[in-house]
Amino acid sequence: MKLSFVFAAAISSFFVSSTTGFGFSGQADALTFSGISSATWGEPTPGSANTTPIYTGVGSNTFTWGQPNLPAGLPNKLTFNQTSFSADINSVFKIADLTYFNGTVLPDTSVEFVPLNLNVSFSPPVGISQVFDFSLHLINTLNDARDPEKSADFVFIDTNLSNRSFTFGSNKYTLELTGFNPDVRQISIKALEGAITTTAIYAKIKTIPEPTSVAGLSLLGIYLISRKNSGKKNTKSL
Repeated sequence: MKLSFVFAAAISSFFVSSTTGFGFSGQADALTFSGISSATWGEPTPGSANTTPIYTGVGSNTFTWGQPNLPAGLPNKLTFNQTSFSADINSVFKIADLTYFNGTVLPDTSVEFVPLNLNVSFSPPVGISQVFDFSLHLINTLNDARDPEKSADFVFIDTNLSNRSFTFGSNKYTLELTGFNPDVRQISIKALEGAITTTAIYAKIKTIPEPTSVAGLSLLGIYLISRKNSGKKNTKSL
């Protein structure tokens, strides 16, 4: 079996484009991203169980929800604290600090999801500012006076909305929220009733592979298989 001139030319073309793509990828892998993050909270989703939701802080960095069960009581609260960062491609880094207070609130007054509009301002040479839309899932449990652990509430990162893309130069990237721990996958935090938890939110920036590079590798596989089959036929004809 012989490859046609057109097919061989196509492979040659893909080799050139793939090599160029890999060159861009190498440059992207050497890039360090730095900057500062800030965020505001969006309009929450109450969920079917919360028939009379009460909340404040949409458009600010502090969000509260739930009606306190006592006049002197306090609602649940999330505060996003901005921070600076510097990170290489595929490395986990702290992108923010989150403070969570678990208040004692009346049933049916909470919310289930709250959007997190994360604004990342990249320093030069990237020099762009972009808002990445994420979401947090709020788990509000019924209190048990006999067991403080059962009265704890939780905040989860919604993994269905855990990464967003952006473009710099000729390369595309994703910004992914990896969780609340830099070493292991931890997408939730908890706070005991009346307690405060302060933790870091971690992220990772990854390169999105160019389609031409993937196509070039696929065509290379076809080429090698064709050469292998051709060699077998030539051996049999001897």
